Amino acid sequence: MRTSKLSRSSLRVLESIVRPSRGAPFRFRGCQRCSSTAVLRPSSSAQKLPLDRRWQQRRGAAAAAAAILEEAQAEPESLAQETIIENLDPQEAARLSKVRNIGIAAHIDSGKTTATERVLFYTGRINAIHEVRGRDAVGAKMDSMELEREKGITIQSAATFCDWLKVENGKEEKYHINLIDTPGHIDFTIEVERALRVLDGAVMILCAVSGVQSQTTTVDRQMKRYNVPRITFVNKMDRMGANPFKAIDQINYKLKIHAAAVQVPVGVEDDFHGVVDLLTMTTLYAEGARGEKIVRKSEIPEEVRALAQERRAKLIETLADVDEEMANMFLDEVEPTDVQLRAAIRRATLSLKFTPVFMGSALADKFVQPMLDGVCDYLPNPSEVENTALDRRQNETPVKLIPYNSLPFVGLAFKLEESPFGQLTYIRVYQGALRKGLYVYNARTDKKIKINRIVRMHSNEMEEVSSVSAGEICAVFGVDCASGDTFTDGQLGYSMTSMFVPEPVISLSIKPKNSKDSANFSKAIARFQREDPTFRVHFDVESEQTIISGMGELHLEVYVERLRREYRVECETGAPQVAYRETMTEKVDFDHLFKKQTGGPGDFARVMGWLEPTGNLDGNSFEEQVVGGSIGEKYLSACDKGFHLACERGPLIGHKVLGLHMVVNDGATHMTDSSDQAFRTATQQAFRQAFVQGSPAVLEPLMKTVVTAPIEFQGNVVGLLNKRNAVIHDTEVGVDEFTVFADCSLGGMFGFSGNLRAATQGKGEFTMEFSRYERAPGQVQKELVQKYLKAQADRSKK
Repeated sequence: MRTSKLSRSSLRVLESIVRPSRGAPFRFRGCQRCSSTAVLRPSSSAQKLPLDRRWQQRRGAAAAAAAILEEAQAEPESLAQETIIENLDPQEAARLSKVRNIGIAAHIDSGKTTATERVLFYTGRINAIHEVRGRDAVGAKMDSMELEREKGITIQSAATFCDWLKVENGKEEKYHINLIDTPGHIDFTIEVERALRVLDGAVMILCAVSGVQSQTTTVDRQMKRYNVPRITFVNKMDRMGANPFKAIDQINYKLKIHAAAVQVPVGVEDDFHGVVDLLTMTTLYAEGARGEKIVRKSEIPEEVRALAQERRAKLIETLADVDEEMANMFLDEVEPTDVQLRAAIRRATLSLKFTPVFMGSALADKFVQPMLDGVCDYLPNPSEVENTALDRRQNETPVKLIPYNSLPFVGLAFKLEESPFGQLTYIRVYQGALRKGLYVYNARTDKKIKINRIVRMHSNEMEEVSSVSAGEICAVFGVDCASGDTFTDGQLGYSMTSMFVPEPVISLSIKPKNSKDSANFSKAIARFQREDPTFRVHFDVESEQTIISGMGELHLEVYVERLRREYRVECETGAPQVAYRETMTEKVDFDHLFKKQTGGPGDFARVMGWLEPTGNLDGNSFEEQVVGGSIGEKYLSACDKGFHLACERGPLIGHKVLGLHMVVNDGATHMTDSSDQAFRTATQQAFRQAFVQGSPAVLEPLMKTVVTAPIEFQGNVVGLLNKRNAVIHDTEVGVDEFTVFADCSLGGMFGFSGNLRAATQGKGEFTMEFSRYERAPGQVQKELVQKYLKAQADRSKK
């Protein structure tokens, strides 16, 4: 095993603290590559210490932890994860090796919540299985919100925990699994984002008929963003048209990650009744009323024997492409054992190069248990994952987090939720232990907070605990914070990076119908903003309207509905406002004089330069090229502020401006009348004048749209898209359904869900994800400009 090089300072810490007794010496074991490396490990005699000398072991463990912490701060790049694992306290190592923090993520309606319900049932966490949509008036455990059960979709990610008994070497080993069920709809993508930010591994679920779909691609991108290893479960194997090998091929060429089956199905569609384990070459059958008993038989049915041998060879060949040890065995034509295959799959999965593919049907209660075994076998425990923070006391230098209970506490608040008992804050503990009564510090606000209550969440139920160890997930009450805040016990100045938050793409004006509901309305809006970083609210001064912004129509519709149900506030909403942008297409020179004389000191500022498009829409930039000091440094700073203020509201339709570069290269000042305010105003006026002369253009958001519907409605769907001037890129035709991939303007897609339902008898579905900004058609731009000018004129009349 590879070990990292400990610095001389760390060695001095070890040598000064550790004083080995005569009966229990501590030995420094060198690395195979370098004689100067060292890892602190007790010798065999140290492990047999009598009871009265146990304190010496603790002292040695504390010394090792202190040395590792110093190394993590001083030289994080050279500290290998293997060294951290090797110096774990034996009891902690045993505990962490049996912990898995996983999320279940997939496209809409792939069976995430249904699979999670089976996981909870098979692990004994719930006593009965209930279905999504609440057909039995109960609903799935993880869809605890009434709205979720009505719509049959997951809106908020829900956390739970369970224990899975896995048979290893003839005896049962208990694994503790912290699990988060995430939404599939793109409108609630932030729920997936923050779950993957704190999880160590994931189960990616695919539909056996549809394979890799649009939201699967988004989930894959999120997993890669946070370096989350995944196993794959191909669900709905009992559906007509099920083809798991098509799904595996799509993982390889669409998601660009090596994938191979570790099981092959026995029977297909209605006849699906077993799977062949390609590692042991045995057959598994699900027996019992709810498939709770997995029976393993050594015989492989004749009809799938050739397929099993072919797919086992394919598995070995794929692993040889991503794992050096397996490549050597493959070249030497050595047949690997199931133990060697399992080890190779684990190495390749943890290195993010490979995903093993399991098969089953959650709704039919078939083969979810082997997938749970795969979670234990192939996904990492918390000590195997590298996590970093920024040390604010050392100019935000990156440092490694060490999952030792004995070290100072570091945790990340990744999700907020309102409960009957107050704000519930979900925390992932990365280092140290979180204990009841502990005082913690918010790294963002430097506020000191006492932890009065710690709970483990089981959907909407909770179980109180006194402490939570490193590597675990919990929730606390009474902690005032924002999503993404870091907490420490005050000994370390660490701050963890937050999750990626996409920009909202759609807005609505909203107000309560009754003025008496204003207090509840404000309370609800403030809560929703704290809980969901993609839900934004602002007050438009000109229109005197409250504007809510989000990721799509469904996103905002859900919050309006929650206002009605949870706070009894009936709301009126205005027409959706698209987040248009403005830009200009030609370079324009300007020379603007701002002169204003009043009774006292006046205003004087002159700015000269040019305004030009940058060619990309990433943002705006300001540059000063003044020579000779015609404008002072402090006034140039005011020019910069004036430019960026002007970009907030464009002259064309009042939306943000993108893709512009302003250069100020000359100007003039007045001895008494020039001021920061004067130059800020002059720059804004110069900007507006130049912008109007530079062939301005309106940019509209284009949405990556994917429509799926039964094949008999293909003509209707294509006609609907053509009416909205969509650009169709690709069409995939399956056995009984088809999928259209297109780019559509967001403005043209309002009301599309109702039209799609009507055109497909309620059987069609679609997803939209922001793609990019493109220049709006001339007619659309003309209408928007006229509408804006009319609104301005109406306001000025008032």
